[in-house]
Amino acid sequence: MSEIIKVGLGDRAYDIHVGGGMLEQSGALLKTLARGPVPVVTDAHVADIHLAKTQDVLGKAGIDARPIVMPAGEVSKSFAGLEKLCGQLLDMEIDRGGLIVALGGGVIGDLTGFAAGVLKRGVAFAQVPTTLLAQVDSSVGGKTAINAKQGKNLIGLFHQPRIVIADTALLATLPRRELLAGYAEVAKYGALGDADFFNWLEANAAKALGGDSAAMVKAVAHSCRMKADIVARDERETGDRALLNLGHTFGHALEAATGFSDRLLHGEGVAIGMVLAFQLSVKLGLAPGQDAERFARHLKAMGLPAAIADIPGPRPDVDSLVAAMAHDKKVKDGKLTFILLRGLGQSFVTRDVPIAAVKDVLAA
Repeated sequence: MSEIIKVGLGDRAYDIHVGGGMLEQSGALLKTLARGPVPVVTDAHVADIHLAKTQDVLGKAGIDARPIVMPAGEVSKSFAGLEKLCGQLLDMEIDRGGLIVALGGGVIGDLTGFAAGVLKRGVAFAQVPTTLLAQVDSSVGGKTAINAKQGKNLIGLFHQPRIVIADTALLATLPRRELLAGYAEVAKYGALGDADFFNWLEANAAKALGGDSAAMVKAVAHSCRMKADIVARDERETGDRALLNLGHTFGHALEAATGFSDRLLHGEGVAIGMVLAFQLSVKLGLAPGQDAERFARHLKAMGLPAAIADIPGPRPDVDSLVAAMAHDKKVKDGKLTFILLRGLGQSFVTRDVPIAAVKDVLAA
């Protein structure tokens, strides 16, 4: 079972291929895009699991695949990591008509996309995401970035991939915690704009995460379809695309407060952030409390953290969290941007949020 979702961006349109076993088809899918040596950028962890098979598949298609292995983790999403990667790409003498492949999770996809976007003023790249979070979110839409000491993803650009190849069979190799962190982004789509999808997730998500291939393909494909539709309407995030940041203003602040460490994975921060967004919406009289409770209950049932108290270690200070939010890239005219909800499947963007209410929710 597989699906193809088109991201409709005119002459920069591209397809997302979703299905179990898609990696086996990557050579045929990439052959028409490849010219000369094709760097396959990955990290040390993914390389141990998927690099040999990827090289074999691409090699059989006549592609000269050359691996570049970066350190695993957020450490690579830095100026130092970008410099290292660009240097290796230049050493391979990649030209502007070439292709770079990103094989990995969100870190590798973000870093490789950014490097491809700035290298020689723009080189094509392909996303081969290996995590659930990357398959349903970061590999689609062309947002690429590295982190700064002031916050996450503050330095980057929009550079759309030429193709996304999401092999759901690769998700079987993920640790349970990382799989759940990716699931937070799946649940996000139900919360932000599709209550029927959320209903389906309540009934089928455990099955999908438990190894049911058809259920996982449907969850990933539906998430990608929702994101593709939003990106096609608002590529540069001047309107609707901001809805995809549901939970992220809170989540990124929590990640910063925990030092972008294993204390809190990105998806876990988003999970808690979405619950906080719901709670803030209830506090402001915008959303019914039962919807907020239902959403939090589902995340907990799946095994995700749903409260700041669920983060191991000392509780982040409220003022430091608010200060971290002030560095969020969605700040405009000095005002924080929040994605709030009127109920499940009904999100909206606002900058009219009293900071006292934000602090109350963070302190609860």
